[in-house]
Amino acid sequence: MRARAGTLASVLGIALVGCGVQPAGVVGAGEPATGLTRGIRLYFAPGSGLRDVPVLDREVKDLDSVVKLLAVGPPPAEQRDGLTNLVRLGGYAVTGRGARVTVRLEDPYAATGRDQGTGQLVCTLARAQSVLDPKAGTDDVEVTLHQPEGPSLGPYRCAEFLDG
Repeated sequence: MRARAGTLASVLGIALVGCGVQPAGVVGAGEPATGLTRGIRLYFAPGSGLRDVPVLDREVKDLDSVVKLLAVGPPPAEQRDGLTNLVRLGGYAVTGRGARVTVRLEDPYAATGRDQGTGQLVCTLARAQSVLDPKAGTDDVEVTLHQPEGPSLGPYRCAEFLDG
């Protein structure tokens, strides 16, 4: 009986060693996948940095409607997560052509141009322009704000406002 157990253990040992499977520990796979998803996304401020929120329930056909959606603010679930809208605009007209977006303001722009509110507007418009005109990549779109008086602000690219 002992001989059989010893023989069985030897056969199993040889089989396990001979099959070529090496023991492995935990293999690190790095960070989760990231990147842009399809469709319009609105950018909101969670206190520091910007976070994008997909527009799932509306078809957007022009940049003016994107700014109107941004002005409504984040959906309730995102508000509970601390997202807020810092964009404050009076009257405006938005046009996009290729990788250029122009916002013509009726009132002076209250922000500095290097703040999160401007980042929300720039990133939202850059993303929307790249969806409305697929030849324009989000990272290539430049957004310029023209005030009724005083200097224009920009052109800005979304990457200037994102952490990383």
